[in-house]
Amino acid sequence: QVRLVESGGGLVQAGGSLRLSCAASGSIFSINSMGWYRQAPGKQRELVATITSGGSRNYADSVKGRFTISRDSAKNTVYLRMNSLIPGDTAVYLCNAHNVLGPTGWGPDYWGQGTQVTVSS
Repeated sequence: QVRLVESGGGLVQAGGSLRLSCAASGSIFSINSMGWYRQAPGKQRELVATITSGGSRNYADSVKGRFTISRDSAKNTVYLRMNSLIPGDTAVYLCNAHNVLGPTGWGPDYWGQGTQVTVSS
């Protein structure tokens, strides 16, 4: 069983910064890709950023230049540094682990419970 635990959300004024963390624990040999998604009230879940074990990064156009994703593979932890936050970034941010290799082989996608980010104007 794999568990993802996010931290670092909160309330911040527009223009401010936050850093999210997500630690994966359990029977993990490796994780191919980790990332962040977000879901605002009444909207579909959308990709924010992903990073592979090789360090390749992918960002949503709406966050390019403002958000930075990084990863500590030894700790199975992924981070999201969010700068120049705007009210449109308000959402629940969810951590994702994709292609997780464990003792029984490759597992399904895993999700954290989410952390709320609220940006006030």
